[in-house]
Amino acid sequence: MALTRDQVAHVAMLARLGLSEAELELYREQLDAILAHMEVLQRVDTSLVAETAQVGGLLNAWRDDARGECLPQQVALANAPRRRGDHFEVGAIQE
Repeated sequence: MALTRDQVAHVAMLARLGLSEAELELYREQLDAILAHMEVLQRVDTSLVAETAQVGGLLNAWRDDARGECLPQQVALANAPRRRGDHFEVGAIQE
């Protein structure tokens, strides 16, 4: 299934992306390649493959809470974009 420039432009508009003509063509080619791969995968016989939602043997990977040492205040604040004295400074949150 080949995508048209208009289809890519429509998706870009829905995603609120302002794309140039060159970008539209680039993404059209890339999306075409992705869809071609999906068409190949759709032809693969998976009738002998059991349904699954988890392909690995991972179960709940929780760790026990363990009390550790706190960071020194200056280390915790070292990468703060804004700080006021010994505290993080954040902007007001209004909804």
